[in-house]
Amino acid sequence: MTEFPALERKFLASIDQRRLEAAKPSTHPPRILLLYGSLRERSFSRLLVEEAARILDVLGCETRIFDPRDLPLPDATGPDHPKVQELRTLSQWSEGQVWCSPERHGAISGIMKAQIDWIPLEIGSVRPTQGRTLAVMQVSGGSQSFNAVNTLRLLGRWMRMITIPNQSSVAMAYKEFDDNDRMKPSSYYERVVDVMEELVKFTLLTRDRADYLVDRYSERKANGRIAEHVELGAAAMNHEIQQAK
Repeated sequence: MTEFPALERKFLASIDQRRLEAAKPSTHPPRILLLYGSLRERSFSRLLVEEAARILDVLGCETRIFDPRDLPLPDATGPDHPKVQELRTLSQWSEGQVWCSPERHGAISGIMKAQIDWIPLEIGSVRPTQGRTLAVMQVSGGSQSFNAVNTLRLLGRWMRMITIPNQSSVAMAYKEFDDNDRMKPSSYYERVVDVMEELVKFTLLTRDRADYLVDRYSERKANGRIAEHVELGAAAMNHEIQQAK
């Protein structure tokens, strides 16, 4: 019989379905952080985030919107800057996030990227975004595009977030808000509702399981951390052996 020579079984866990079924689900409102990517006085990415927050509030969530004004450029100062600390604290507080950027030169804005860059992949041994859910949105001044949301998806994956399938892209955003800065009824608005509903569902499904969902064999091995359930079932091991022949 042939076995995988590089596979160290002491770090390999069988899938624990009990940990995928939260025995005691959290009962507090889902905590959602919303980020927007423009400092304009009438920022349409901010208006869209505010509309999304209203929907999330109706869906029973607790929301926080981060104001990026006065946030320094990445590496221009240390992480002890008050705005950086505020952003990082909110990120750790959150169970899900909404990122909304205007499209600038076919990509996200510098304001949006600066916020994401100030949230590191790791602080000590803690990953501030790992396992959190994410919804992505964009606003455009012209015809509909998906460049910004595609970039946000890439960044969400890099930050090890659970990015939901649905997304929102609002074209000619200046036409979609009334004089009271509320979003007009439209298919764009309906899509925002769809996205927020999906974000809440994914957050409720994953927030009590996030630590287990992102637990990785390679990291357990690198850290010398033995898996909680080391022994694989005989059938599973036999399947591995047969596959290796």
